[in-house]
Amino acid sequence: MGRYIVQRIVQTIIVLFVVCTVVFLLLRAVGDPARLLVNPEGSKEGIEIIRKSLGLDLPLWKQYVNYIKGIVTLDFGTSFTYKKPVVDLIKVHLPSTLQLTFFSLLIAVVSGVTLGCISAIKQYSIFDNIATFLAVFTRAVPGFWLGIMLILIFSVRLNWLPPSGYGSFKKLIMPSVSLALSMAPVIARLTRSSMLEIIKSDYIRTARAKGQTERTIIMKHALRNTLIPVVTMVGLQMGHLLGGSIVIETVFAWPGIGRLLIESINVYDFPVIQTTVFMIAVFFVLINFFIDMLYLLIDPRIRLG
Repeated sequence: MGRYIVQRIVQTIIVLFVVCTVVFLLLRAVGDPARLLVNPEGSKEGIEIIRKSLGLDLPLWKQYVNYIKGIVTLDFGTSFTYKKPVVDLIKVHLPSTLQLTFFSLLIAVVSGVTLGCISAIKQYSIFDNIATFLAVFTRAVPGFWLGIMLILIFSVRLNWLPPSGYGSFKKLIMPSVSLALSMAPVIARLTRSSMLEIIKSDYIRTARAKGQTERTIIMKHALRNTLIPVVTMVGLQMGHLLGGSIVIETVFAWPGIGRLLIESINVYDFPVIQTTVFMIAVFFVLINFFIDMLYLLIDPRIRLG
């Protein structure tokens, strides 16, 4: 266990280093934020003054060293646009993103596992066919389109839910559902496939021969083994969930780090972009590590190495 944890820490450092390097180089290649911060009719001298004040006049290698040093010391700099420490901006926007991600994950896992199990138990039934169609449909359409359709139906037509904003449970429902609908079909299809394979296995037939009820067989024996590949998929899909939150937060005007990232990209706010991408990478790595630990609870036969 100790050796595995050390290996994962080293892998995490390498992954984060690569992410930071790629983001740093891409940002320096796409534009100059000093030109956006100065008046369009400003002189070249004014632009150079802005670049010097932002530290963009330094050689590229020195900017990179300062950037890595800031990450190591948890000093992420000051936003070019907001004129505030980036850490303060992250503290304001991160809780809303975590709230949205948590409820989306909860909806996706509960609905996906439930639909997958029922579809496997009632294979080729009307319910199975409808669930399969819905899974393919919601997986095929873009998340932002689903979000707009939900706004048109439940806000514009029915006037049941607010179209956007943050601060109440009603405002959380549509963004969470929009984000969950991109992940739930994958979980449902994988749960169905795993459950179909497991309920045909020898130990399930043995349990039925012993007279155990179908409910006990499904809940105690089949479901637990079904969850192993599902947990793996949930860990992989979390990256998709975090990425999808960027679009959904923009559609619903949700004040999370995804929306902050989009706004910062539009104005070339390097410190905010670099820190936001770094935070997303950290969460993705931590989630995958948590999934590996969860394997041990689901199946004690698994040994990490």
